[in-house]
Amino acid sequence: MNNRDKKENNQIRPPVVVVLGHVDHGKTTLLDYIRKTKVTETEAGGITQHIAAYQIEHNGKKITFIDTPGHEAFDKMRSRGAKIADIAMLVIAAEESVKPQTLESINYINEAKIPFIVALNKIDKPEANQEKVKKDLSQHNVLIEEWGGKVPLIPVSAKTGNGVPELLEMIQLVAEMEDLQPEQNKSFEGVLIEAFMDKERGPTVTLISKKGVLRKGDKFFCGRTNGSAKIIEDFQGNTMETIFPSMPARIIGLSKVPEIGEKCFLGVNERTDIQNKKTPTPFLLIGNPGSDKTLHMVLKADANGSLEALLSSLEENKSQEVAIEILKTEIGEINEMDVKMARAGEAIIASFNLDTPADIQNLAVKNDVKILSGNIIYELIDQIRKEMALLLEVKNVRTKIGELKVLAIFRTEKQRMIVGGKITDGFMRNRAEIEVLRGGEMIAKGKIIQLKKEKKAAEQVDKPNEAGILFEGDPVIKEGDTLGAYIEEKTKKSL
Repeated sequence: MNNRDKKENNQIRPPVVVVLGHVDHGKTTLLDYIRKTKVTETEAGGITQHIAAYQIEHNGKKITFIDTPGHEAFDKMRSRGAKIADIAMLVIAAEESVKPQTLESINYINEAKIPFIVALNKIDKPEANQEKVKKDLSQHNVLIEEWGGKVPLIPVSAKTGNGVPELLEMIQLVAEMEDLQPEQNKSFEGVLIEAFMDKERGPTVTLISKKGVLRKGDKFFCGRTNGSAKIIEDFQGNTMETIFPSMPARIIGLSKVPEIGEKCFLGVNERTDIQNKKTPTPFLLIGNPGSDKTLHMVLKADANGSLEALLSSLEENKSQEVAIEILKTEIGEINEMDVKMARAGEAIIASFNLDTPADIQNLAVKNDVKILSGNIIYELIDQIRKEMALLLEVKNVRTKIGELKVLAIFRTEKQRMIVGGKITDGFMRNRAEIEVLRGGEMIAKGKIIQLKKEKKAAEQVDKPNEAGILFEGDPVIKEGDTLGAYIEEKTKKSL
């Protein structure tokens, strides 16, 4: 973008910038520095659990940022964020260069057909290698301006703030070149980037306004969900009366929690025959339909984005041995009906990012319903996989461990014999199962009750030592017989 001509246009709409990149490359930390607030430290497991939108001001002009989670489970959310935005900011750690999610982000940007800027982060680290990043990007058809391409690259440090002013100025320059029109006179249109059930205030959504204005009290709808803007708040929780284009806002007043990504419009949608009903998804099967074992589950989460991420992770971790049948997915805390459904369906309940009321916990215990909960997605998936593993069949695996050539018979009783011999293969172990072989054919079975080496008790005696054995079984052993020793272990198939 060399030799750009800045456009003097006071009516340019603030750009919506989606922040993309590989996990741990510093996207949220960079935004924290820009916003002069701290939210990273409160994020469970180091992952931004929801898309969040923020608006800042630089040199008297506003910029709206959408921060997207970095883990692969949030793939749909990242893709959605790219489609809402006017500009993408691709964050790459200077010491790690291009990673798998960097390439995914570039694909999202190309699909959305929006301009982007590379924010080369962590340049304060000694191992930072800017030239390697530029080379790696070129190998994936991303040419920066310095190399004759069209993509600006701005070195920054989210830790020190170095390069951040230049980054913001570049965003504003690109926005001017895009000539983003405010379209305030058109009918309101927005896009949902988050939706969840607030237990105190009811269905709550976060949206980005694309055009037109929405005022407090206006009737509006998102998808097939109707409502009115009873409360409008900015990203800091301050009450607002009006939403203008490119503004991120949190709104309370819809009749139920809609799907993320829905478009929102002014007015009423008449096609809302299901607007007052909760719409859990019934009987979703993940894994091999032909599996002998199935884990039944009720899935609850705090937001649609969380449900999508959980279902995506379950799909990635599906097993051929144990299928998962999800009886219901729903937003909101576990309730009495969930427990009753789980009991009737012999299911467990998995809860993500939610607290479970004490009375519901007690009800679940009384009904023998197990609740798995967590606010880190990978840990909850691990808990679910452990429940799947419990369903796998336990099999006894019999393994031969050694042979002993009988050299002497010391005592014979009703069902016991004391014999001695030399171990010719492997080892003898106390309490091992024994097969008595004569002429290659098994003539009796028994068990080692006591094992001795040089007249001292032993747990194991290895080849080529001699051993004394107290044998329990049919007393038919003779000198020259072979005793084959076996152990049995319980094993499960792996997921």
